Amino acid sequence: MKTAILGLPMTGKTSLFTILTGVHEAARTGSMETRIGITRVPDPRLDALATIFQPPKVTHATIEFIDFPSISKEALRDPSYLASLRVADAIAHVVRVFDDQTVPHEKGDVNPARDIEDVDTELVLSDLVVVEKRLERLEKDRKKIKDPGLDREFELLVEAKAKLEAGEPLRAWHLEPDDEKRLRGFQFLSQKPILYVLNLGESDAPRLNEVEAEYRTKILQGKANVEVTAVCGKIEAELAELSSEEARDYLTSYGLPGSSLDRLINVMYRLLGLMSFLTAGETEVRAWTIPINSTAVKAAGAIHSDFEKKFIRAEVVNWQSLVDFSGYGGLRDKGLLRLEGKEYIVKDGDVLVIRHS
Repeated sequence: MKTAILGLPMTGKTSLFTILTGVHEAARTGSMETRIGITRVPDPRLDALATIFQPPKVTHATIEFIDFPSISKEALRDPSYLASLRVADAIAHVVRVFDDQTVPHEKGDVNPARDIEDVDTELVLSDLVVVEKRLERLEKDRKKIKDPGLDREFELLVEAKAKLEAGEPLRAWHLEPDDEKRLRGFQFLSQKPILYVLNLGESDAPRLNEVEAEYRTKILQGKANVEVTAVCGKIEAELAELSSEEARDYLTSYGLPGSSLDRLINVMYRLLGLMSFLTAGETEVRAWTIPINSTAVKAAGAIHSDFEKKFIRAEVVNWQSLVDFSGYGGLRDKGLLRLEGKEYIVKDGDVLVIRHS
């Protein structure tokens, strides 16, 4: 799971990347160089299960974040910048909401709605260039070769061009599976799911949920594959330097229930259409990442390809039942540990034991 962190200059995006991943800022060797860091997906279910099984290893699901140089027209013409951005699964666009006279905004004033629209426009224009170039090539190829595949690709790109010329990102475009596969290689930027990360100032921190709800109404109406969350980068940076007890007291002073970064990570996880099932035993407690609505046999394949090929059954129990009964003992008698076949749709929080030949 690769998430690109984008933003205009002076939005706090690189500081946010550092807080999320622990990768501290270093001088970039090139103006378009990216930095990569891994962060784990918070999951209190793993901690609860680890208390029961006391394994030597607890493994969380992870998200890879890529910190990009500030977005601009020049950056989106740079081949290395574009190549790195296109392989991302989703985009986290850090939007400046905080007002600080000592940190100038490149456009003269703080206007989150304008900045969101401007970055979306740049992504749309970048995709339009790709579409127009490919259509030119297809025009020539279709005159030489009679190929229904080329004809269908041409039709789809003409439709994409119309949407992009109207300023419409492609992330709301519903495609049939065959058509989606046909266009997948273009890795359109405006087609990627996007999370708007509102970076608030300290004075707005007590209103964090209220501000998030306000922008949710403003910018998400009628849009697909888009989410919004709010953070206060300054507070999160200070939290990173405190012990867990000090951090709790510090959050309480702002009336905040917990770190907003945990919520950011979970929202990104959902935006990507992912969920976790768990495995639990004396050697390891672990979260495994799979797409929502995956079958038991696909979940088995996430653990090991041989488990998918040689799948027989999955023993399934909800994680809470496993905690409540302090392990597997007695669960079968209570009917809480079930045997499921290949087509069982795995639920978030299921604990699986895979039976295989």
